[in-house]
Amino acid sequence: MVNNNDKLSGEFVMKRHIVCLTFDFDAQSAFIAKNLTTPTFLSRGEFGEVGAQRILALLKKYNILGTWFIPGVTIEAYPKICDTIVAHDHEIAHHGWTHTPPAALSREKELEDLMRANDTIRRLSGEAAVGYRSPSWDLSDHTVELLLNQNFLYDSSMMGNDYTPYFARIGDVVHPDQAIRFGKPSQLLEMPISWSTDDYPHFEYVRTQESVSPGLKAASGVLENWINDYIYMQHNLDWGILTYTFHPFCTGRGHRMIILEELIKSLTEKNAVFMPLKAAAKEFKDLKPLKPN
Repeated sequence: MVNNNDKLSGEFVMKRHIVCLTFDFDAQSAFIAKNLTTPTFLSRGEFGEVGAQRILALLKKYNILGTWFIPGVTIEAYPKICDTIVAHDHEIAHHGWTHTPPAALSREKELEDLMRANDTIRRLSGEAAVGYRSPSWDLSDHTVELLLNQNFLYDSSMMGNDYTPYFARIGDVVHPDQAIRFGKPSQLLEMPISWSTDDYPHFEYVRTQESVSPGLKAASGVLENWINDYIYMQHNLDWGILTYTFHPFCTGRGHRMIILEELIKSLTEKNAVFMPLKAAAKEFKDLKPLKPN
């Protein structure tokens, strides 16, 4: 489902290093999708509203526009803060109706939820989303096709590159004991992500009867990694995009807000260009459109 041919040609004549700050405003939806619905788990998601307000103030301070991936149920549960996100001119992107991964849905249910959430986004922002990020970053075999049929510009759920967007493939065939047969690139642009540049696995402690996700890492070490990811791009690519993923109920905590501000300050000093994913995706497509076979 990905195209790993990430070498850029001489078409990129300018030195430009783009940073996209993205925010998955899941609130309680991520816990509900995992059947973690006791009051304390739900209260953790509720803190997302507090975190979102802090993040919006910080982005305004530095005049940065980001991309907010918001499930439809979150938009309906928190209309006031979602209206504020729109009022600050941030991009509103699609993050499912609930936080259920598409891989767990039938094709019909995935399409139904895709359209239902986009109707909610349209009522919120005045326009349908052109960007999509799957809950839990787990696409189905149908997702790329459905996104193309619904006129999406990009997806941001896959990990086949780190600094260079690529065109998502359709028709990969996976065999348990044979080589993968790769499908054809589509017009859906993939804006790649990574768990390493996501706040959740570093910081969130989750204990259930089945497993423990330890999280709670020292913020200073995570900040160092995130800055070094940008430095590597700057030193080795003339043009690239680095996407960071934050969750307001996670990064909205005090010491993590401090490192988010430090990240912004450090990357600004290193000449990063901040923009929403939609703008970065359009720039890439203008510079390197998919050529017909």
